[in-house]
Amino acid sequence: MATDTAVDVVMPQMGVSVSEGTITRWLKQEGEQIEADEPLLEISTDKVDTEVPSPASGMLTQILVQEGETVDVGTKLGQIGGSAAGESAPAPESTPEPEAVPEPATAEAAAEADAASPAETPAPTAPEPAAAPPAAPAPTGNGKAFVSPVVARIASEHGVDPSQIPGTGSGGRVTKKDILAFVESGGQQQQPQEQQPAAAPEPAQAEAPAAAAPPQAPAPAPAKEPAPPAKPPAPAPVAAGETLPGETVEPITAMRRGIAEHMRRSLDTAAHVTSAIEVDFSRIVTVRDRLKKEYQAAYGVNPTYLAFVAKASVETLRDYPYVNAEMRGDSIVTRNFVNLGIAVELAEGKGLIVPVIRNAEGLNLLGLARGIVEIANKARNKQLVPDDVQGGTFTITNPGGYGTFHGTPVISQPQSAILGTYALVKRPWVVQDELGKDVIAIRPLMNITLTYDHRLVDGALAGRFLRDLRERLEGWEGDEG
Repeated sequence: MATDTAVDVVMPQMGVSVSEGTITRWLKQEGEQIEADEPLLEISTDKVDTEVPSPASGMLTQILVQEGETVDVGTKLGQIGGSAAGESAPAPESTPEPEAVPEPATAEAAAEADAASPAETPAPTAPEPAAAPPAAPAPTGNGKAFVSPVVARIASEHGVDPSQIPGTGSGGRVTKKDILAFVESGGQQQQPQEQQPAAAPEPAQAEAPAAAAPPQAPAPAPAKEPAPPAKPPAPAPVAAGETLPGETVEPITAMRRGIAEHMRRSLDTAAHVTSAIEVDFSRIVTVRDRLKKEYQAAYGVNPTYLAFVAKASVETLRDYPYVNAEMRGDSIVTRNFVNLGIAVELAEGKGLIVPVIRNAEGLNLLGLARGIVEIANKARNKQLVPDDVQGGTFTITNPGGYGTFHGTPVISQPQSAILGTYALVKRPWVVQDELGKDVIAIRPLMNITLTYDHRLVDGALAGRFLRDLRERLEGWEGDEG
């Protein structure tokens, strides 16, 4: 029944260790009707993604926190029923005040305005003509008209007129040393001065030009080698926050941020080592084929190979408490129970979560198979709460469903180990026949890995654990194990 009383929608407390959540998606919009307990919005924390049901039936009148925003637990997110903000009482209409009529400007103000008007502003004086660029040196008959190609190039690069530089070369010619000294001394190109009447040259000086060799034309500049082909320009550096064509940017979710922090912390904390073993699943394939029809018909449960591995692992952990333990400060904490975590991929690869089957040591094969299905469905349907993913003591991850045959998983802290199961593949295998002879047979084989914290679990201990696990799987006894 719809309510006329306003009911607040608040960020729920999703576990004792969760203090905030992010609005992932509103499933209803303002003005839409909703029934009590019908999914209203989706939220994400660093541990789970889940749906929040409506606390009442009625119209969603307010959405106060938009998608993508992160708020603390207890924050009001929206409102069911009542009236939307601003609709309870119409705002009184205000009478617009008449616009003030500007007073006429005084004579003095008008005069000041006229004085500041562009029409009375004196026009700027015409700029003085820019100095003409230096002309090329022309022969002057003083012996300095000829310059070498090197001097001409230096003069051109520095905007210097060689005729204004005192030359020390033969016949007063400007040398390379002269022009370099002029440039290094900071000399500026001199403006040509009014030429004074030249004094009559002394006889000795008059003979000097005659004795000098006739001026020669400048030597042609040596031909330059063809330039190498230009390299393609290096890609320009991408500025922070800039998006290149073809890139798509999406905000990181609270869950993905939590996964990143957890995995990085695990690698920084534990000394990761991975060991692997091959297991012949011939006997389990036979048992599973027989149980599959029975379990599905009676219980609606499919006994997957993962359920068999989980059952054998829980039994093996009883003999290897360090694999089910944790390092807590300077102490080693062991348990007589197994809270089994099962890694579950969320839709479209947007997240990974590890819900926990508590006290798995007390479940038979059917109980484990049912527990795996239930927690996987809750994870994919966003029905988990943070308590469902806390307290695990040992984890199994199963990427083999996609054909993966080997991997090195990251330990979920503060656990000391994680088991990886991989693709079941038929391969040639050396076995013994009834006469004890080695023969090659086709067997369904699975690689199983154990990644462990070498601070607590040594390689020999991990090897014995995998050996005993293989013996349990290969020698499976009974329908339920």
